Amino acid sequence: MTELSFAAIGLAEPLLRALEARKFVTPTPIQADSIPPLLAGHDLLGIAQTGSGKTAAFSLPMLQHLGSQQARPVPFSTRALILAPTRELALQIDETVRFLSTNMRLRTVVIIGGASRFKQVEAMRRGADIVIGTPGRVCDLMNTRELNLASVSRFVLDEADRMLDLGFIKDIRRIVTALPSQRQNCLFSATMPKEVASLAATLLHNPVRVEIARQEETAPKIDQYVHHLPQSGKLSLLMEMLNDPALSRVIVFTRTKHGANKVAGALENVGHQVNAIHGNKSQPQREKALRDFRTGRARVLVATDIAARGIDVTGISHVINFDLPAEPESYVHRIGRTARAGAAGVAISFCDPEERSTLRVIERLLGTQITIVGEAPPPMTAQQKQPKRPGAPGQARRKRFQSGGGNRGMRSAA
Repeated sequence: MTELSFAAIGLAEPLLRALEARKFVTPTPIQADSIPPLLAGHDLLGIAQTGSGKTAAFSLPMLQHLGSQQARPVPFSTRALILAPTRELALQIDETVRFLSTNMRLRTVVIIGGASRFKQVEAMRRGADIVIGTPGRVCDLMNTRELNLASVSRFVLDEADRMLDLGFIKDIRRIVTALPSQRQNCLFSATMPKEVASLAATLLHNPVRVEIARQEETAPKIDQYVHHLPQSGKLSLLMEMLNDPALSRVIVFTRTKHGANKVAGALENVGHQVNAIHGNKSQPQREKALRDFRTGRARVLVATDIAARGIDVTGISHVINFDLPAEPESYVHRIGRTARAGAAGVAISFCDPEERSTLRVIERLLGTQITIVGEAPPPMTAQQKQPKRPGAPGQARRKRFQSGGGNRGMRSAA
C-alpha cells in the first residue's frame, strides 16, 4: 500500500519546500486526516495526544489560506489567531509556524504573559498575519485596543481540555465573542470531557471530527510504580532516590506552586542541581529553567501541571509524582514527559492515604493497577473509597523498586 505524501493532499509548493527541507515527506495520521477538510474550509474537531503532529495539522492549511490572499497586515489587527494554554506551548507553535512559512512572506506575533508587554504592543503596531497567544494576555491587549480581532478568518483553540483545567473559559468566551461570525474554527484536545464537548458545540459549525487512537495502547514503554507513604515521608524518599545516578534527568511533579518551591529549595539545600517551573515564574525564569534542564545544567525540574504538556525535552529518565494530580487524566500527560523518541522511561508516584481514592481512579483510567513498591498499603477506609468507574484493573505486583524492568503500563503521552 502506497503511503500518502504531503504533495498528494494539495499543499502549495512553498509549504512542500519547507517540509522537504526538514525531511518531512509523509504526514502523521492526524495530519493526513485533518489537512484535507481544513483546506476545504470545514471546521474541525481534533482529538489527539500531544506529540501527534497536530500543530502542523492546523498550521499548514492556515498558512496556505493566508498565503493565497496576499493581504497586508493592518496595524493592531491579525488575520488568524491561535490560542494555547501555556507560554511554552505558544512558543513551540510559533517555532513550527515560522519554519513552515519559511518560503512565505507572513508575519507572526506571539502574545503571552510573563514577557514584555511593550515589545508585543510594538510588534502589533505593524499588524500580524498570525497571532499566537495565551488567553490572558490576548484579553489584556484587547482591553487596551492594541489587538483587534475583527479581521480573523482562521481561529484555532489548541489543548482545549488543558485550557479549561487552567480556568480560561471566561477569557476564551470573551475572545470568541470578539471574532467575526464568518471564520473557520479548529479545536484540538487530548481528551473530550463533557466541558470540552460543550465548548466545541458552541464554537464549531458542522465540524469534521478526527480522532487518533492513543499510541500507548499498542506500544507501552513506561514502567510505573507507586510508593504508599505519609506526606511527611515523601521528601526523604525523594532525596534517597536521587542518590541513584540512574535517575539522570528527572521531572518531579507537585500539585501546588508553593509545594514546587518547597521541594526545589530542599533539594537545592542538599546539593542537587534543580530548578522550579510554575505559573508564578516569569517567562525569562521559565525559559532559563527549561534551558538548564534541557542542556543538563539542572538534573531535576520541579513543576506543577503547567509542564505536563507542551514541553518537549528528550532524555528524561524518570517522572516522579511527588503529589498525585488533581485531575486523573493529568497523570497520563505527566508520565508522557519520559519515554520520548523511542526511549524507555520510569514513572514513580508517591501516594499519601489522602490520595488513595485518586490513585484508584487513575488505575481505572489505565485499565491496570500500578506496581506497588515498598510496603503494601493498609486496607482502605470507607472515606477513602469512591464509587467504581468503568475499567478492569488487574492484580498489583509487590516488589522492591528497580529502575529497569517491571510493569510496563503506558507509552509516552506526547
